[in-house]
Amino acid sequence: MSMAAFEENGSTKNRTLRLETLIRLRWLAVGGQSTAVVTIGFWLQFPLPLIACGALIAALAWLNVYLTVRYPPSHRLSPPAAFALLGLDLMQLTALLFVTGGLANPFAPLVCVPVIISSASQPKKLSIALALTAILGITALAFSPFPLPWYPGVVLLVPPVLTAGFWFAIVSTTAFAAFYTYRVSLEASELSDALTATELVLQREKHLSQLDGLAAAAAHELGTPLATISIVAKEMERELGNDPRFGEDVHLLRSQSERCRDILRRLTTLSSENEAHMRHLPLSSLIEEVMAPHREFGIRIQLVEIGERSAEPVGNRNAGILYGLGNLLENAVDYAKSEVTVTVRHTSEKVTVTIEDDGAGYAPDVLSRIGEPYVTKRQKDDSAGGLGLGLFIAKTLLERSGARLSFENGGPDKPGARINVEWPRHLMDTKLTK
Repeated sequence: MSMAAFEENGSTKNRTLRLETLIRLRWLAVGGQSTAVVTIGFWLQFPLPLIACGALIAALAWLNVYLTVRYPPSHRLSPPAAFALLGLDLMQLTALLFVTGGLANPFAPLVCVPVIISSASQPKKLSIALALTAILGITALAFSPFPLPWYPGVVLLVPPVLTAGFWFAIVSTTAFAAFYTYRVSLEASELSDALTATELVLQREKHLSQLDGLAAAAAHELGTPLATISIVAKEMERELGNDPRFGEDVHLLRSQSERCRDILRRLTTLSSENEAHMRHLPLSSLIEEVMAPHREFGIRIQLVEIGERSAEPVGNRNAGILYGLGNLLENAVDYAKSEVTVTVRHTSEKVTVTIEDDGAGYAPDVLSRIGEPYVTKRQKDDSAGGLGLGLFIAKTLLERSGARLSFENGGPDKPGARINVEWPRHLMDTKLTK
């Protein structure tokens, strides 16, 4: 899957609910309802419609048994199927409350439970539909003609004003709990998708950095069959070199086999000759490798080095650092008017890379949330996008390397966005880690 497709589809993919989870929650409901009916009807001996209550509880238990036998434990429900089952749970609970006092029943707030489950695991439209169904059920409970089970001979009357208060409290609880659960679940899902995308990017960068080793291995494996082809070509040239019909073709075959041998020889020596260069990078070479792909977009990229190159750190080649700094620089180039400045500082204690552009800077609401996945706005009228999942990935990869990042806007004299990336010196210098 490409990164663009991941960003477009990853966070909006429907989350499925496992049937076994719903079945266990239902058995908990069956146990709780049965305990409440037995306690009220037999221990407290309050007048209770036992037949109706028993039938409703038995119906829920029977459906649970059927689903357990019909489907395997690992079965996952599609959103419409989950909506249907949660709707049945809601109607069963509403009916049980309806015949036992309606909103006067102290268990009436449990109506919000199916809505909360749906908000945590199902698409927003279906969760809203279930919430509206719950509100209709709560409204029906307000007009229940059945009295609340109470001591024999005593009728507990609930004033209409108090019933209206119960209705408002339960509806408010349902709406608040559902919205809160939806937001928490959505943020967790987005974060999970973003971290998965981070792993994909890091894996891709590592694969690219290992291509030299793969090329050398391929050259080594192809060396023997190509040597055989070269020997046969020499023999054919010796026998048929002067033949007017095949001589030209034989000479071409011999020259091309020699060319292939030269190519393979260079590939074979690539890893051994440049191994140190590929494995270790001076700080200046790392920054140049980051800047090189972004010089051809009409924006001037200026490099400012503070510190002697002879004392610069030489670190291990890190795909995460290369990708992270490259993404930050790409954002700066996208939003700059004419110039981006990259300032590199290194001391005996720390290494700092500062990326500044002369654009409009970060919007205040974006600046406070920078680094979160799917934050996609920045102050630029003629362009969209930029500070979304890519910045989250870059920030995550750089922080994994031990860096600390800070984002800010420049002052009145030098407007634009400024990003500071700072490492302890020992994390960027292999001479200090040995």
